[in-house]
Amino acid sequence: MGNGFWNWWQHLPAKMDPVLFEIGSFKLQYYGLMYILAFAIAYGLVLYRIRNEKRFAIAGGHVEGLMINAMFGLIIGARLGYVFFYNFFYYLHHPLEIIIPFDLSNGFRFVGITGMSYHGGLIGVIFASWLYVRKAGLDFREMADLFVPVVPIGYTFGRFGNFINGELFGRATSAPIGMYFPMAPGFELRHPSQLYEAFFEGIFLFLILWGIRKKVRTRGAMIAFYLSGYGMVRFVIEFFRQPDAHIGFILYSFSTGQVLCSIMIISGVFFYFYCRWKDDRLIGV
Repeated sequence: MGNGFWNWWQHLPAKMDPVLFEIGSFKLQYYGLMYILAFAIAYGLVLYRIRNEKRFAIAGGHVEGLMINAMFGLIIGARLGYVFFYNFFYYLHHPLEIIIPFDLSNGFRFVGITGMSYHGGLIGVIFASWLYVRKAGLDFREMADLFVPVVPIGYTFGRFGNFINGELFGRATSAPIGMYFPMAPGFELRHPSQLYEAFFEGIFLFLILWGIRKKVRTRGAMIAFYLSGYGMVRFVIEFFRQPDAHIGFILYSFSTGQVLCSIMIISGVFFYFYCRWKDDRLIGV
């Protein structure tokens, strides 16, 4: 590739506008649009599975109800996860800023609500989904097998949104694939880790889970494969992603995200054997 391409590539983040369009004070950002697309595609794929895979006996209304609950769980969990996992002591002294987008410590200043945690969102989704499934009289493991294979494709859109916003950039690099991110400290090439995540956490993991969805016989095993699969992919990508400035590395050269991903991997292994044990008990009965 010529120098012209690399020059365009490396300066691409500075040329992107995160706002799709604005009318007066209303702004539609690509990031929000990406989430809408992610949920819409996930919803369509779940309906496709229900129509074409006779295994799942669930009404369309339950699909909508479960996804709405999952969305609320995602938002609440992601916010609380950031508070507890990434900035606990700050919010311990500024508790109102967890839900109120104003700084009240020095007058009355709008600061917005910033900071969301994937791992907190994951916990929120699982808990909110479990509550809905229990109330609706559905089988949690069956619903996990239905929804989990379509989840990763949503990360592709979410990470593209992060890339367009110029946030969650990677560590410094001398490789030509690096980019200049205006929000990054200093002026040096950095890994476009958002794009790495969009591909590996999104497309790559989706293709694997979608490809094995009909072959897995243990009920609930898809969520176990998802937890371990995402954890391993994200653990590796974290070596290219810039740790949060106020945290850095928390265990030797490992980031907070890598520690949480390690817990995900272990949880996935344990959940798989739990599902096997539950199925063996049913067969035994």
